[in-house]
Amino acid sequence: MIRTTNKIINRTVLKVLCLWGLLFVTPSAKAQTDNNRYTTHSTLFGIGHLNQMDTYLSPFEYEGFQGNIVHEKFRPTHWLEGRMVTQQKTEGHLGMSKNPAQNASALSGTLSYKIGWHYSWNPVSSLKLFAGGGFQVVAGGVYNTRNGNNPAQAQARTGLYASGIAAYPFQIRKQRFQIRYQIDIPFCGMMFSPNYNQSYYEIFSLGNYDHNIRFIHPGNAPIFYQALTLDFPVKGFTFRVGYGCDIEQSRVNGIKSHSYRHSFLIGYVKDFYFLKRNETRRKNLPNF
Repeated sequence: MIRTTNKIINRTVLKVLCLWGLLFVTPSAKAQTDNNRYTTHSTLFGIGHLNQMDTYLSPFEYEGFQGNIVHEKFRPTHWLEGRMVTQQKTEGHLGMSKNPAQNASALSGTLSYKIGWHYSWNPVSSLKLFAGGGFQVVAGGVYNTRNGNNPAQAQARTGLYASGIAAYPFQIRKQRFQIRYQIDIPFCGMMFSPNYNQSYYEIFSLGNYDHNIRFIHPGNAPIFYQALTLDFPVKGFTFRVGYGCDIEQSRVNGIKSHSYRHSFLIGYVKDFYFLKRNETRRKNLPNF
């Protein structure tokens, strides 16, 4: 009798879940087809100053230069009457730095991917505000040319972040411009880190796990990203220039590390709009 009751309950729960899935998927597809057919892509190239330290490799700060590339995709959704937008950002960094004595170098590189959702509103005319958050994955590493036993340190981190954006479009001589500021602050996640004086050979060859996957938060890993940009037109194209600042810090497993990156950014912005048959292109598409 109990088994029969459990089967009935399981079937009922499965039917309810399927019904909810149909309710969400069907309106979503329709709304996306009807109202959310434009997307904004931007690609930025940056170069600037790098300051980094990792006490697993060296107790000294290394300074030098870094270059980065950022590709962003912004698109409205059907949620909350179209006020929710999605933002996807893929970012890569390469850097070279030297110690204070200029007799050792460090090569670093990271690749990160973010996907977030923002709620948008207009508190005053023209000003657009976005608030939300998302999910981030970061992978990379640092190689120190002077070390023998432990020459490299891997970087792997994932977690959730809060985000805010302010965008102000304006016109000068009927030409469209836009100033935008964004700040992202990770608030919880997980990261990989060897313990102090623990080698990678011990971790991966001998299998000696020693709290190498750690929970991170602003208390032991204060991190934030910010960018201030200006969009401006040139002969029918939209270009973007600005300043980016990435601050990454952690104090985990007795190892202290930081990476401060400041970049001058320049690139282009492109809007795409998906047309139906016998439909003309809309003018003044919103860019983000």
